[in-house]
Amino acid sequence: MLIHALRRLLPRHAQTRYLGMLLASWLLVFGLTRAGLLALNREVADLSGLAVLKVIAVGTVYDLSFLLYAAVVFAAYLLLSPKRWWGARWHLVWLRLFFCGSLFAMLFIAVSEYLFWDEFGVRFNFIAVDYLVYSKEVVNNVLESYPVYAILASIGLLAIALTALAGHSLQQAVSSPLLSWRRSFAVLAGLLLAAVLAGLLIGQDSPRGSGGNAYQRELASNGPYQFFAAFRNNEIEYSQFYAGLPQDEVGRLLRDAVAEPNARFVGTDPLDIRRVIDNPGAPKRLNVILVTIESLSAKYLGSFGDKRGLTPNLDKLRGESLFFSKFYATGTRTDRGLEAITLSIPPTPGRSIVKRIGRESGYASLGYQFQQQGYDTAFVYGGRGYFDNMNAFFSGNGYRIVDQASVPESEMQFQNAWGMSDEDLYRQTVQLADADHAAGRPFFLQLMTTSNHRPYTYPDGRIDIPSGDGREGAVKYTDYAIGKFLEEAKKKPWFEQTVFVFVADHNAGSAGKQDLPVDTYHIPLFIHAPAHIQPREVTTLASQIDLAPTLLGLLNVDYTSSFYGRNLLLNPSAPGRALIGNYQHLGLFDGEQLAILSPRRMLRLVADEGDGRRERSGSLDDLLVSRGVAYYQGASYAFGKRLLGPARLAP
Repeated sequence: MLIHALRRLLPRHAQTRYLGMLLASWLLVFGLTRAGLLALNREVADLSGLAVLKVIAVGTVYDLSFLLYAAVVFAAYLLLSPKRWWGARWHLVWLRLFFCGSLFAMLFIAVSEYLFWDEFGVRFNFIAVDYLVYSKEVVNNVLESYPVYAILASIGLLAIALTALAGHSLQQAVSSPLLSWRRSFAVLAGLLLAAVLAGLLIGQDSPRGSGGNAYQRELASNGPYQFFAAFRNNEIEYSQFYAGLPQDEVGRLLRDAVAEPNARFVGTDPLDIRRVIDNPGAPKRLNVILVTIESLSAKYLGSFGDKRGLTPNLDKLRGESLFFSKFYATGTRTDRGLEAITLSIPPTPGRSIVKRIGRESGYASLGYQFQQQGYDTAFVYGGRGYFDNMNAFFSGNGYRIVDQASVPESEMQFQNAWGMSDEDLYRQTVQLADADHAAGRPFFLQLMTTSNHRPYTYPDGRIDIPSGDGREGAVKYTDYAIGKFLEEAKKKPWFEQTVFVFVADHNAGSAGKQDLPVDTYHIPLFIHAPAHIQPREVTTLASQIDLAPTLLGLLNVDYTSSFYGRNLLLNPSAPGRALIGNYQHLGLFDGEQLAILSPRRMLRLVADEGDGRRERSGSLDDLLVSRGVAYYQGASYAFGKRLLGPARLAP
């Protein structure tokens, strides 16, 4: 469309003919990328013929919008280059090389989009931006997961071949008459105006928006456009983009949600939920080892119906533990899980607090609460803690750091792109526990594993699935390492006085037709202490924000809480709820209906209706919607007003 318009207006000029060829090649790659993703996902995306045409039409608009932005800079070079350059041989060589390089870049992006879609079920988003920041882990992960050099060589050869095929047309283009300076400036001004208008018309959200079929919206997106938009979208101001309630109403709903018989509110701000928790009974100074497991969806457990026998140790542990069968992750990434478990806060829109550099410390975290009780508190990570800003977050909230960088190479038997194996992590944990026990200190060790992550590699000879053979093997190795860790711990003098908590950081994948496919957020939670906790199953609907208050309640710890979760064992008959979200859609699930809050102040309710989930518009008059608004508006307000730190109590 754009190319034809340019050719009709200026059909004979070197600058615009070359630019037209360049943009046409990019547009073709974008179209083929979308067609490939459509072909691979047509069934799961529920694409009819009309829906396919809509995806292609909307997608083409966003492809052209991105091309307008991309064209401006190089168009300025072409249109403002001295005319003597166009007759020079070096300039022709440079333009051919640039054409070839641009083809290579576009083909590389197309392959990257496919791989990113394969991992996350979406086009590029702010995750891809984060991956560039933490390039060492990501590059190593990609190198270990895919035949990168063969792929790059193939892309390079294809780009060279296509450039060779276009050689005659390129020669004709650059040999055409040149635009005058006046017309060059006019064309450049037109492109600038078109780019500005495109930005005003489509905004920063691309076709993602809200509502409808999430797969179809993602397929209509443009990957590079989404990548650059992500730089602006990873911080989202709640009050600017989401539906709100009066503060007094938010405060009332929030306090009703977190109120417990043993809690006394101490804040004067109606949205300050900080309260003194008086847990009955004498405090139990038991050690705690909290293991956060990478990507362990509940669906992989045999006790939830998986027939592949991947989790024999966890299936056995279920019957020996306090097990929460309706437990949900708050988000889809590790930093979201760590945020919810550590701070007991709903997933506010945009980045997690873990990664809000400069605002990631000073919270009344779970580690802070144990530290106040005289515990040695440590965050023990299988990878390097600078990733996702973990070191800054945990060190600023009551933890000392033990990560891959602080472990001698001689003590790690296996490493991959993301860190040491789970066995090595547990070996370090045992050493830390031994040292604390010898010093007579209770300990709280919060672990984060890495083995159940692409490239899914682990030490050989542990299980019957070869290392690197996919998620199935990584899950089975994760289970194997947990079983081995517990067997080793049972030999230790501190075992009888230790509570073991096993929980996933997030699910293994959240792609689906809905913006927040609830079932994919389902994860397991085990609390295991044979000498102190009677095994049983808790069926209350809950999410990761409930872990911290439940754990502290089990230990009869009195503390001042800023937690948005509740003790699931204090009033087990109370209605359950789970808070789930991604970087822009926020949800509250009550077991039957899901309220979704989205940008542009959009409110929706999703419910099961026999043959599938049905979505309708919601309003602030819906109780579930208003409760959801209270949670998320209140949490965003508390973050902004610094109401998540330790409360200063009146004497």
